Amino acid sequence: MALLEVDNLQTHFRTPDGVNRAVDGVTFHVNAGETLAIVGESGCGKSVTAMSILRLIPEPPGKIAGAIRFEGRDLLKCSDREMRDIRGNEISMIFQEPMTSLNPVLTVGRQIGETLRLHQGLSAQQAEAKAVEMLTLVGIPEPGRRVREYPHQLSGGMRQRVMIAIALACNPKLLIADEPTTALDVTIQAQILELMRDLKHRVGAAIVLITHDLGVVAEVAERVIVMYAGRKVEEAAVGPLFNSPKHPYTQGLLGSMPKLGSSLHGTETRLAEIPGLVPSLKQKIPGCVFAGRCPRVTDLCRQVAPALEEKAPGHVAACHYAIKEGAIAA
Repeated sequence: MALLEVDNLQTHFRTPDGVNRAVDGVTFHVNAGETLAIVGESGCGKSVTAMSILRLIPEPPGKIAGAIRFEGRDLLKCSDREMRDIRGNEISMIFQEPMTSLNPVLTVGRQIGETLRLHQGLSAQQAEAKAVEMLTLVGIPEPGRRVREYPHQLSGGMRQRVMIAIALACNPKLLIADEPTTALDVTIQAQILELMRDLKHRVGAAIVLITHDLGVVAEVAERVIVMYAGRKVEEAAVGPLFNSPKHPYTQGLLGSMPKLGSSLHGTETRLAEIPGLVPSLKQKIPGCVFAGRCPRVTDLCRQVAPALEEKAPGHVAACHYAIKEGAIAA
């Protein structure tokens, strides 16, 4: 049994203009100890998927349907009290922007200790000692002094490390990281990714990594889900997805990545672009969600939504014209 199983997840928001289908029938699983990346452009439903797992979507206007099973237990059927016991303890989340996620009027040590006092019943003195230990673990220098400082006194990279320390304080079984390297310079990004890799091996937590950066995915993930307009369009292990993408959207994403040193070989490679705009999620799309931007679109694509089919062992894609491995192209 997988650690986390998400089955036909639908997260919709009722607005004055209609129902916004932010996540529309997404299914995936996460095994114990593995790193799963969810990628796609802004607005594709990645963060809403993460927030739905922890039931952080306000209802109304939001509405979550489907099933989210954590160790066989459906989180959508848990009470609010049960969810409070799970959040930060068994499932933790690193939020996208540490400056707005951290409380500016509480010290770093107080914020790490809050989780420990709530879930592990530690005293204030024990919680502070554990906070110093966690800051040491995530590589912050002079943790005894930093534990009494406020978020504004730390750099962006340090604040992100504090967020990781808070998330890992109770040794969760699942860590959800929502764009953990956004707004950090490349050297700090590399340090944060290395830290996450190292901590994963130390604490054994599974990681769901939410990102739009395919370079980050190649560095840390084992398996990848590609989302577009609220739906899953492709899923595969990292190697097969990068080497042989099946869905036109995934091909477009990979084609838009600059390749280091490509100009040194005398043949300048122009970056690919995906023409058109993401469709409105307030309208029910009868066919393929990518039909309006796809270079291979046909009437079939506009009328019939393609099912997710296995195109190679462990590699699924939702495209009528993605060729299965071993099949002969017409």
